[in-house]
Order: sequence, then structure tokens, then C-alpha cells
Amino acid sequence: MSSLRSTMSYNSKSTFDELQWVIHIRKILEEEFEEEDGKLSVTIFNVPKLLMASDPDSYVPQQVAIGPYHYWRSELYEMQSYKLAATKRFLKSLQSFKLDNLVDQLTKYEQRVRACYHKFLDLNGETMVWMMIVDASFLLELLQIYAMQEGEPKREVLSSMSHLVDYAGRKSAHNAMLKDIVMLENQIPLMVLRKLLEFKLSSKEAADEMLIFMFIGLFKQTSPFKMIEKFPSIKVSESAHLLDFFYDMIVPKLETGNDVTIDVEIQQEEEQDKGEDENSKGESSYVKQPFNEIWRILSKHIKGPMKSLNRVVSRPLKVLVKFPWKIISNLPGGKLLKQPVESLFFSKEKGDEEKQENENSSTDLVNKPPLMDEIAIPSVEQLVLAGVNFLPTNGSISSISFDAKTNTFHLPMIRLDVNTEVFLRNLVAYESSVGSGPLVITRYTELMNGIIDSEKDAKILREKGIILNHLKSDQEVANMWNGMSKSLRLSRVPFLDKTIEDVNKSYNNTMKIKIWKFMKSYVFGSWPVLTFLASMFLLFMTALQAFCSIYTCHRFFDKALDFTSPDTN
Repeated sequence: MSSLRSTMSYNSKSTFDELQWVIHIRKILEEEFEEEDGKLSVTIFNVPKLLMASDPDSYVPQQVAIGPYHYWRSELYEMQSYKLAATKRFLKSLQSFKLDNLVDQLTKYEQRVRACYHKFLDLNGETMVWMMIVDASFLLELLQIYAMQEGEPKREVLSSMSHLVDYAGRKSAHNAMLKDIVMLENQIPLMVLRKLLEFKLSSKEAADEMLIFMFIGLFKQTSPFKMIEKFPSIKVSESAHLLDFFYDMIVPKLETGNDVTIDVEIQQEEEQDKGEDENSKGESSYVKQPFNEIWRILSKHIKGPMKSLNRVVSRPLKVLVKFPWKIISNLPGGKLLKQPVESLFFSKEKGDEEKQENENSSTDLVNKPPLMDEIAIPSVEQLVLAGVNFLPTNGSISSISFDAKTNTFHLPMIRLDVNTEVFLRNLVAYESSVGSGPLVITRYTELMNGIIDSEKDAKILREKGIILNHLKSDQEVANMWNGMSKSLRLSRVPFLDKTIEDVNKSYNNTMKIKIWKFMKSYVFGSWPVLTFLASMFLLFMTALQAFCSIYTCHRFFDKALDFTSPDTN
């Protein structure tokens, strides 16, 4: 069958065949689709441009093309010989079906296969069918390695693909193929794999059972969540393709109604928190207002003495300010000492400098790319200092929780290797494209990005047994998570948002954090308070100097020392 030639296609021609267009549309509308595999829907998408631009190598196959999106790339076509060899071996294993019969049977599913792809496929029907036969045969032979059924693994496979595939994952060609077959744009509909296995095993039940063994075996090899104690019960007939099956294995099923309710509750809590923040700002102004009033009165009454004091001590302080304050400010009290001095005696110069710094910082913020969708949560190091404990779980993402009573953050164990980033990125891309439901995988990657800011954060999680690091270093782990912060839309995931809320609440209620926030808000953030304290200190020193100029202070101190010293008989 000839397919539509239109400008919608990436390989469109300059001429438009209206007759072929009419024939194509008529055939689609008149054809009666079988409903045994569920409703037709798009399940194989192009990776969104925002995600593709962040790391193209994670979404574009490098060694083997499965399906029509990358089929004609010249650098991948050298794998065609292995595909054809696998197809020959598959055809030999068929008992009652010949090649022509297989082509005729799959031709009936041509339109259903086309409907699974988001991109318009500028291929005729015969090309599409042959492509599916070759790619499905190759993929089934590759998946046989991971079949969990006793006696099935590696039979009739090692002799043909032993130089490409290594079950232990030690060969680079093997790792490259594992990356390629989990990519979103490198999928074929699962109905094609089921039909080919049905032709071979003579029953749908046997085909589905074999596919389950294959997929679970591959999942254990590829998925970073390798410590899951109990796998969910998933029907292969309900999965759209291989990546969709992996997504269902990791992501728990969430009810839409509960999601909407909790979203409203979270929104109300956010509005309440916003009101509390405004109230806290008001309380801050009430605390600062008395200090401002005291400073205004003192400034009015001691204006003369302060000018005299300024003339006496300004020169030494000017020399003091020129000291290497970058080093001194790191010492305890160094910042507090430098800032009041500058505020008292060099307010104009300081104001000009602050204005210039603000302009420079504004320019830096414009030029610096924003950190998109990073969750507001303290880092691992900050949480540990606040007394939070981390414990690994033998589960999937649904096992993430926070126990407020024991102050324990539960996170699933995750094994990071050369395939992990590609696996997670394509799950995020699929989740972002498939529908309007909650972005669970995306939210999980944002959570890990939020708590892992540095090499030290990754090291702590590794030492706690949460991260099983098979990468080069802890810094590479931090870089991987921090590079996965791109998200197409914001979404609420009830159990993850509840965990984040509980962690932040526990962290903010810690005494250390309360003291630090109080000092930051009411002391360090209030220049009148600091200048008031500095002025009082200078007045005290002036009064002490005046007292010592009238009375002999050294005699007073000598008598005090004699009084406190022990008798020396």
C-alpha cells in the first residue's frame, strides 16, 4: 500500500499527490480495527526539544536502530547484517508459517502500528511490515538472553551474538545496545513482538509468558532499582512497548481522583505558608522597629560626640578596613567587625559599592541560566547536620518516605552505572509525553537533584548504602543528578510532596536551624541593630578612656590583681 506523501513528513517531496492522499484517508476511515489489544493511541513519541537539547546522546541511538525513527541513519545501518541473520534464524524456528504468510498476517496490523507513532511515517505499507519483522526478530533474539525461564536463556543465541552480547555487562557493545533499546525513539509496538512469538509458540498465553520472562530479566540488568523485593504484577498485553513496561515496573499506580484532592490541599497549604511568611515579615519589622527608634534618638543626641570620635578614630579604622578582609571575614566575628565599621564611617562609599555590586549581581543573574524545577529542600549534608538520618529501602520509588518520630529519611537503593542516566532520562521523556498524569519519575529526579548538590552529598548517600556507585567518582554522581533537572511541566505527586513537606518541616523545627534563621533574619539582616551595638561599644570605650584619663586605672587594676592573688608567705 502506498502511504501519504505530504509536507508533514520530514522526508517530504516537493510535489503533493492528491489521489494517493484520498486513497490513504479512505482506507484509514473504512478499516475496522480489532479491539483485542485495547484502544489505539500514540505511545512512541519524539523526545521533546527541551530534553533533547540538554543531552542528545541520551536520546539518539548510537549502535542499533529499532523502529522507523532512526532506521535510515547510515552510521547505524551496519547492524543490518546482524538483524537479517537474526531474522533468518527466527524464520527457521517457525513450524507452520512461511515468510509470505508472516508478511500477510502482519500487513493486517499496518495501520495499528502506524497509529502508535507520533511522527508521520513516510513509508509504504510493505516497507513498514518488513521493517517490523526484521527489527522484532533481532530484538526477540537479544531478549532471549534475559529470559528467566529455566533452560531458556542463551539457547541458540550465544553462537550468533556472543561477540556483541555479554550477560555480565562487561562489553562496551553490550552496554551500547542496552542503552539503545530503552530509548523512547527506539521502540516498536509490543503487539508486533507478541504476534511474532505467537506464530512461533502457537498461543498468546505462551507468548505473553515468554515476554514477561524476557522483560523482567532485562529489567534486572538495566534498571537502577535492582533491589526491589517484589515486582508488581503487570500484563504484557497492557504495555505499549518495552519502555512502557519498565515504567510500569518502577512507577506506582496513582488514582487520579486522589491526586486532584491532594493537589488542592497542597495549594491551600502553600497559600497558608505564604500568609505565615508575610506574618513573619511583619513580626520581623516589629522586632526591628524599636532598635531603629533607639538608633534615631541616639543619633540625634550624640551627633556632636560622634563627629569628634569619628575624627579621632577614622584614620586608624581606614587603615583597618584596607586589611585583607576576605581572609579576616572567614574568622569568627570577622564579618560583623568589618560591616559596622564601614557602615559608621564610610556609608557613602559603601553605598556606592553596594549599588555597583547589585548591578553586577543582576547582570550575572540574567546571564546565568536558571536552575529549573529544583525542589526547595536542604542538601544531604545540611540534613545530616540537622540530625536527619538516611536509611535505604529494598523497594521502588513508592518506598520513599520520612519518619518524623525517628527523624529518618527512607530512600530506595539505586545502582548508578554507565546505563543509568540514559535509562532515567528516557523514562522522564516518555512520562512527559504520554499524558497529563503526575510526573513521578520526573519528581523523583528533581528530589535527588535537590538533596544532592555536591560531591560530599553523594558520598554520604553512598556510605549510607542508598547509592551503589559504579561510576568513576562521587563527583560524577553529583554531576549526573544535577544535570537531570529539566522538566517540561510542573506536577504534584502526593506521596513525594508529602515526604518533601515532612523533611522541610523537621529541618525547620530543629533548634540549630531556628537559631540560625533567627540570627539571619533579625540580627544579620538588620543593619540598625549592628550599628547600634557598635555605637554602644564605641561609647563605652570612650567613657572608659575618659575615666582612665582622670583616675589612674593601672593602680586600680594592680589593687584588683593583688586582691585576687593568693598569699605568698
